[in-house]
Amino acid sequence: QVQLVQSGGGLVQAGGSLRLSCVLSGSFFRINAMGWYRQAPGKQRDMVANINTGGSTNYVDSVKDRFAISRDNAKNTMYLQMNSLKSEDTAVYYCYANVQKSELSYSIKYWGQGTQVTVSS
Repeated sequence: QVQLVQSGGGLVQAGGSLRLSCVLSGSFFRINAMGWYRQAPGKQRDMVANINTGGSTNYVDSVKDRFAISRDNAKNTMYLQMNSLKSEDTAVYYCYANVQKSELSYSIKYWGQGTQVTVSS
Protein backbone atom coordinates (compact mmCIF):
# COMPACT_ATOMS: atom_id res chain seq x y z
CA GLN A 1 0.00 0.00 0.00
CA VAL A 2 2.45 2.64 1.17
CA GLN A 3 5.56 2.76 -0.95
CA LEU A 4 8.73 4.82 -0.72
CA VAL A 5 10.83 5.16 -3.87
CA GLN A 6 14.30 6.63 -3.69
CA SER A 7 16.51 8.26 -6.29
CA GLY A 8 19.63 10.39 -6.52
CA GLY A 9 22.39 8.08 -5.38
CA GLY A 10 25.65 7.70 -7.21
CA LEU A 11 29.37 8.32 -7.23
CA VAL A 12 30.86 11.65 -6.21
CA GLN A 13 34.31 12.92 -5.33
CA ALA A 14 35.16 14.03 -1.83
CA GLY A 15 34.03 17.59 -1.27
CA GLY A 16 31.23 17.26 -3.77
CA SER A 17 27.49 17.32 -3.32
CA LEU A 18 24.60 14.99 -3.92
CA ARG A 19 20.87 15.17 -3.33
CA LEU A 20 18.72 12.16 -2.52
CA SER A 21 14.98 12.08 -3.04
CA CYS A 22 12.31 9.89 -1.51
CA VAL A 23 8.74 9.88 -2.80
CA LEU A 24 5.95 8.38 -0.74
CA SER A 25 2.83 7.08 -2.45
CA GLY A 26 -0.24 5.13 -1.44
CA SER A 27 -3.12 5.56 0.94
CA PHE A 28 -2.47 7.05 4.35
CA PHE A 29 -3.83 9.53 6.84
CA ARG A 30 -0.68 11.33 7.87
CA ILE A 31 3.09 11.18 7.77
CA ASN A 32 4.23 11.70 11.33
CA ALA A 33 7.95 11.72 10.64
CA MET A 34 10.39 11.05 7.83
CA GLY A 35 14.11 10.57 7.74
CA TRP A 36 17.19 8.89 6.43
CA TYR A 37 19.36 6.03 7.62
CA ARG A 38 22.57 4.72 6.15
CA GLN A 39 24.39 1.41 6.31
CA ALA A 40 27.92 0.56 5.28
CA PRO A 41 28.99 -3.06 4.67
CA GLY A 42 29.37 -4.93 7.93
CA LYS A 43 27.94 -2.03 9.91
CA GLN A 44 24.59 -1.41 11.51
CA ARG A 45 22.00 0.87 10.03
CA ASP A 46 22.31 4.28 11.69
CA MET A 47 20.06 7.29 11.58
CA VAL A 48 21.41 10.23 9.63
CA ALA A 49 18.63 12.79 9.79
CA ASN A 50 14.93 13.09 10.41
CA ILE A 51 12.18 15.66 10.23
CA ASN A 52 8.89 15.70 12.08
CA THR A 53 5.47 17.15 11.30
CA GLY A 54 6.41 20.51 12.75
CA GLY A 55 9.48 20.78 10.57
CA SER A 56 11.98 20.17 13.35
CA THR A 57 15.09 18.41 12.15
CA ASN A 58 17.72 16.26 13.79
CA TYR A 59 21.09 15.11 12.51
CA VAL A 60 23.75 12.72 13.60
CA ASP A 61 26.72 14.74 14.76
CA SER A 62 28.99 13.57 11.94
CA VAL A 63 26.82 15.21 9.26
CA LYS A 64 25.76 18.39 11.02
CA ASP A 65 26.44 21.53 8.97
CA ARG A 66 26.96 19.38 5.87
CA PHE A 67 23.63 17.63 5.30
CA ALA A 68 20.18 19.16 5.16
CA ILE A 69 16.89 17.30 5.28
CA SER A 70 13.75 18.84 3.86
CA ARG A 71 10.35 17.82 2.59
CA ASP A 72 7.69 18.99 0.19
CA ASN A 73 4.41 18.16 1.88
CA ALA A 74 2.34 18.77 -1.25
CA LYS A 75 4.36 16.19 -3.18
CA ASN A 76 4.97 13.80 -0.28
CA THR A 77 8.64 14.01 -1.15
CA MET A 78 11.63 14.19 1.13
CA TYR A 79 15.15 15.24 0.25
CA LEU A 80 18.59 14.86 1.73
CA GLN A 81 21.01 17.48 0.47
CA MET A 82 24.55 16.28 1.10
CA ASN A 83 27.40 18.76 0.81
CA SER A 84 31.12 18.54 1.52
CA LEU A 85 30.92 14.78 1.19
CA LYS A 86 33.59 12.63 2.78
CA SER A 87 34.66 9.06 2.15
CA GLU A 88 33.14 8.17 5.51
CA ASP A 89 29.72 9.02 4.05
CA THR A 90 29.91 6.05 1.69
CA ALA A 91 26.97 3.78 2.44
CA VAL A 92 23.60 2.61 1.27
CA TYR A 93 21.09 5.27 2.23
CA TYR A 94 17.53 4.36 3.16
CA CYS A 95 14.64 6.72 3.58
CA TYR A 96 11.81 5.95 5.96
CA ALA A 97 8.47 7.36 6.92
CA ASN A 98 6.39 6.84 10.04
CA VAL A 99 2.93 6.67 8.53
CA GLN A 100 -0.42 6.75 10.27
CA LYS A 101 -2.87 4.90 8.03
CA SER A 102 -5.96 6.35 9.72
CA GLU A 103 -6.80 8.81 12.44
CA LEU A 104 -7.29 6.03 14.99
CA SER A 105 -4.31 3.91 14.03
CA TYR A 106 -0.74 3.95 15.23
CA SER A 107 2.26 4.83 13.11
CA ILE A 108 4.08 2.20 11.09
CA LYS A 109 7.57 2.67 9.73
CA TYR A 110 7.97 2.12 5.99
CA TRP A 111 11.31 1.91 4.21
CA GLY A 112 12.60 2.87 0.81
CA GLN A 113 14.59 0.41 -1.27
CA GLY A 114 17.95 2.02 -0.54
CA THR A 115 20.40 3.76 -2.82
CA GLN A 116 24.18 3.56 -2.96
CA VAL A 117 26.24 6.66 -2.26
CA THR A 118 29.95 6.32 -2.94
CA VAL A 119 32.41 9.10 -2.14
CA SER A 120 35.86 8.71 -3.68
CA SER A 121 39.25 10.34 -3.01
